[in-house]
Amino acid sequence: MPPATEGPAADTKDAKLSPLPRQMAVPAGAPARSSVPSVRYDLAAPSSGDLGPDDGVPGDGGPREIYERGGASWYGIQFHQRKTASGERFDMTAMTAAHKTLPFNTRVCVRSLVTGSEVLVRITDRGPYAQGRIIDLSRAAAERIGMIGLGIKQVALTIIDRDGMRCGGADVEAAEPPLASAPAAPRRKVNVPPRRRR
Repeated sequence: MPPATEGPAADTKDAKLSPLPRQMAVPAGAPARSSVPSVRYDLAAPSSGDLGPDDGVPGDGGPREIYERGGASWYGIQFHQRKTASGERFDMTAMTAAHKTLPFNTRVCVRSLVTGSEVLVRITDRGPYAQGRIIDLSRAAAERIGMIGLGIKQVALTIIDRDGMRCGGADVEAAEPPLASAPAAPRRKVNVPPRRRR
């Protein structure tokens, strides 16, 4: 290969750079060079302001009020049968979830913002404590909305607090009050004789 100093281009005193022609990178009417979809960054960040009504799932009875939007994760076998913050045992096959602030036994409709699928869960635990996540679902609930392989999925939460609300295409009744436990039978006092010493 000849040295770079040879030839007429080597004389930089006389050579001038010519401006690039002004033309579009893609001619008008030509297909785009990239097929990468646009990203909705507003779905990725949780917000605590007024979120407005949900657009609903087709055929679900209309828009609903969204309580919160953000990332959802799931937990399973490593916590199975451990005590939750509410005192009950975690069951990875039950439709339950962990939330930082919602009262225990609150029923929440979790809607995937990726697929539109929904699952009804009951809050039984506290968490998640990772930034950007708003709810931890049980394994069964995560499978219902198709997020097992994804790890984290963007979701919208709606609190189910009145009759006539829908989740997952089915009517959901408002939560029933907890059953009152049967009154305990009165204890009888039993006299136990003292032990004799030998």
